[in-house]
Amino acid sequence: MRLGLTDTIAAVSTAPGESGIGIIRISGEDSFLIADKVLDRKISDKETHTIHFRHAVKEGRVLDEVLVSVMRAPRSYTGENTAEINCHGGTLVVQQVLEEVLRAGARLAEPGELTKRAFLNGKKDLSQAEAVMDVIQAKNRLALEAAEQQLSGGLSAEIRSLRDAILDETAWIEAALDDPEHYDLSGYPEELKGKLTGLTGRIEKLIRNADSGIVIKEGIRTVILGRPNAGKSSLMNLIAGTDRAIVTDIAGTTRDTLTEHIRLSGLSLNLTDTAGIRDTSDPVEKLGVEKARQAAEQADLILCVIDGSEPVTEEEWKLLDSTRSRKAIVLLNKSDLEQKVTEEELRKRTDHPVILFSAKEKKGMDELEKCIRELFFSGEISINEQICVTSTRHKEALEKALASLRMVGKSIEEGMPEDFFSIDLQDAYETLGVITGETVEDDVIARIFERFCTGK
Repeated sequence: MRLGLTDTIAAVSTAPGESGIGIIRISGEDSFLIADKVLDRKISDKETHTIHFRHAVKEGRVLDEVLVSVMRAPRSYTGENTAEINCHGGTLVVQQVLEEVLRAGARLAEPGELTKRAFLNGKKDLSQAEAVMDVIQAKNRLALEAAEQQLSGGLSAEIRSLRDAILDETAWIEAALDDPEHYDLSGYPEELKGKLTGLTGRIEKLIRNADSGIVIKEGIRTVILGRPNAGKSSLMNLIAGTDRAIVTDIAGTTRDTLTEHIRLSGLSLNLTDTAGIRDTSDPVEKLGVEKARQAAEQADLILCVIDGSEPVTEEEWKLLDSTRSRKAIVLLNKSDLEQKVTEEELRKRTDHPVILFSAKEKKGMDELEKCIRELFFSGEISINEQICVTSTRHKEALEKALASLRMVGKSIEEGMPEDFFSIDLQDAYETLGVITGETVEDDVIARIFERFCTGK
């Protein structure tokens, strides 16, 4: 039995600050009785899914006019009795009403506790519960679509289907081992091998989609590299659409990394401007160069900015060579000036896409957006009807399940006894259950809900 579910909890479920409406959600067995204590007329005798006009009061004094929603278990977000008090959205009035609710017997909810109760009460599985916060935190349209698809149960249904198929095979093997007189396993290994091909193919597809899904959700970690005065900060400002970075003719102006979250035609970029890469005796600039290199090591995408109006330096060639195994785009900047280096020369040396660019005249942005789409999404960014995995936790579970199923295939190839198949099939079954929360440990559940906001 999990502790805490007998408590009645409450929290403000709307964003902090002034707004038109502020909502205080109360969830638990005593929700309606607690609400009665802070209202001028009770709502505990009202039908489920009804809304009632009341006054919130404190010691006989009216705090606010409110609308109260009544939702009886199990037909509520948490699966528990739930009352929602809708007040005016002033910070003070919302806080005062919440204080009265707590004084009446409710406990202040912990971050994510309401959604955690929805999971524990079977209203959502764990992947759907995680999607709730993804909907709230979505930074672009595609991330929102992916989160809403997961919230609606798209991933859950596929995981359940995979687990059911694996369980069927495990049950058959166990039954045959326990009662060999009535179950014949001759020819079964080859039959299982064919079924494994379908199961592993489905999981492999989910894993392939995961890289794009995670990028859609979290954004592409993008680092701008180049020597001083190549135009890195101008590029940063152009993409950001604001004067975010200082731009001067003085080399070495940028000494530290500067990161901005940017939406770019459906893409999310976590864009970082860095200090110019060069040998320097200045201790502060040297630290900046080191931070630039560290940021590049962690990046999903590197934008190498080359000043086309100057010959390519040895340091720039070394920089370009260091990105050979990485996803990178070379921007031949200052194309409005006389060029001292050609696109063909850079393309031969790096094997990276090269774009003729001018941050000053705002030329090359369309080509840059197209190039990023091709690098990360094969030219198209779309959720469509495909199941989109957007969690590193889910991807890791899928990879472990896939490894277990491949071990079954290896056991078949090596002619191992059928009970070996059962062990690895059970491992795959349990690992997939981690995604939906059916086999997950309590500490993992706690860690997941820690990132939620209070009131959700």
